[in-house]
Amino acid sequence: MINLNIEKCVKILEKKGADALILMNEANMHYVCGFSPSEGMVVIFANSRAYHLVDSRYTEQALAHSKESGLEVIEISQSIFSHLSQLIGENNAECIVIENNTISLCAYNSIKKACEDCVIMSLDDMLMRERNRKTPDEIVMMKKANQIAEKSFLELLNHVKAGKTEKELAAYFDYLMALNGSDGVSFDTILLTGSHTSMPHGVPSDRKIKDGDFVLFDFGATYKGYHSDMTRTVAVGSASEEMKQDYELVLNAQLAGIKALNAGVKCADVYKAAYDVLDREGKAQYFRHGLGHGVGLEIHEGFNASPKSKDTYEVGNVTSIEPGIYIPDKYGIRIEDVCYLSPRGRENLSNVTKSLIIL
Repeated sequence: MINLNIEKCVKILEKKGADALILMNEANMHYVCGFSPSEGMVVIFANSRAYHLVDSRYTEQALAHSKESGLEVIEISQSIFSHLSQLIGENNAECIVIENNTISLCAYNSIKKACEDCVIMSLDDMLMRERNRKTPDEIVMMKKANQIAEKSFLELLNHVKAGKTEKELAAYFDYLMALNGSDGVSFDTILLTGSHTSMPHGVPSDRKIKDGDFVLFDFGATYKGYHSDMTRTVAVGSASEEMKQDYELVLNAQLAGIKALNAGVKCADVYKAAYDVLDREGKAQYFRHGLGHGVGLEIHEGFNASPKSKDTYEVGNVTSIEPGIYIPDKYGIRIEDVCYLSPRGRENLSNVTKSLIIL
């Protein structure tokens, strides 16, 4: 069976005019081998031979996945770079490609020493661009991760009330996601209340929820390596007219961003569509981050919807759309969905209501 992701790597080698691609980044290895080893190496040659170098901790797992991936598993008995040197020699490789965007200096020096007679070339974003175009099978796994996260969120809402702390609810949220089938959280869960919500990436504390507070939840589950990402902001007890108006403004900005999101549209233009909604109401100064980021095997991968982006969205891309306003010492509001640019058009993978929930 042909591993299409290996074939994509071989085509990269053809474009680069190189003989071998060396992968050590966990997400890149997962893309080829089907799981996420914390250490190891995947080596792919222009002749389509592909190897997965692992230590004894991962041998059984690697062999199980090799039935689908087609990788030849090698359990290392010495330095992984000694095995690499041997493979390079056996396959007469003269030019190798490395992950220059993610490799450590230590690993680079070790590869350089092991492949001392080889020309070293940079992968840049070539594999990331392939990963950025999701296949239908990948979308199935991302939808599953999202379903787990959403089910857990709705269950958590039954426990959100005045007197509960950010920390205890965040911990219970992570427990619920694990109970519902998550392989692990996509990132450290953000759960903030009151004035803490004005910190876009604040850390849960011992602060207790009070009636009249906003509570902001930014969370994600994982399924077979693929991530979900969602943010919802709810009110507890009651919400002032100002809170309701600001919430509606952020929602309108998000809807404008989603509407602008299509294949062939510049990422910067999608950002601007949401920004302009906030700007017309004099609130753009409180929007202090990009509108969205690619999601997949990593929680941040691929294109960003930001004013500085030079990229253009393509069919297959999955991105978050998450405008927010953050008023210091007052409150913050963020609403986030993840959208997929399918061959048939835009599809929102997020299903939880975006109407303001008052618990």
